[in-house]
Formats: sequence, structure tokens, C-alpha cells
Amino acid sequence: MSTLAMILRRSPYGDINAAEAVRHAMGGAADELKIDLILVDSGVLLAKKGQDDAGTGFTNLGSVLQDCIDMGVNVYADKLSIRTQHIDSEDILEGVKVAGSSEIAEIVKEAKTTMIF
Repeated sequence: MSTLAMILRRSPYGDINAAEAVRHAMGGAADELKIDLILVDSGVLLAKKGQDDAGTGFTNLGSVLQDCIDMGVNVYADKLSIRTQHIDSEDILEGVKVAGSSEIAEIVKEAKTTMIF
């Protein structure tokens, strides 16, 4: 089975990129595609527990990301981006795999198609 890699570089609140990434990931998983959702830069904020979306006008995406994981989407968070965003490892949602840059590069290399959000 070929893999679709999705890279999310934007924070979950402020524009629709994160919402679109998880929507596409869920759709792919529902169609039984192998999906790797890779969170880098401020995209790692999507994996943070207890997200506060108050006043943003956006839907809280933490539970949607958990739904993706429950549907079989492999979610990876870049180790360096987690550090840069000042997120502690215990604040990452269960089921999100913390990965280094070489592991992420290998995931993207092995994917048949890559989408960037």
C-alpha cells in the first residue's frame, strides 16, 4: 500500500491549514489509505494537550487529531520543533510519535505523494 505524507507547518489556529490537514488525513484514513501526518514548525502545536482555542473563532482541533490517530493515521511531531515551541514531552497527545529530522526525511522519501499545509 502506498503512503500519503502530509506535512503541517502552520499553527492550528489563525488560518485553515491545520483544519484542512486533519480533514484530508481523516478522509484518506476513511478510504483506507496509509496516512503519515507530520507536524513541523508551529504545526507541532496541534499535538499539544489542552489546546486553548478561546477567542480564535476556530474549532478545537485537539480532539480531531485524536480521531485521526484512532482511525490509524500515523502522526509524527518533529523533535526540534517541539523544543522550539517550548512544549514539554508530557504535553504531547498520546499516540503522537516524536521523531527526529532524519526519521521524518525517511518518511517523506518513502511516501508516494506528499501534501504540504
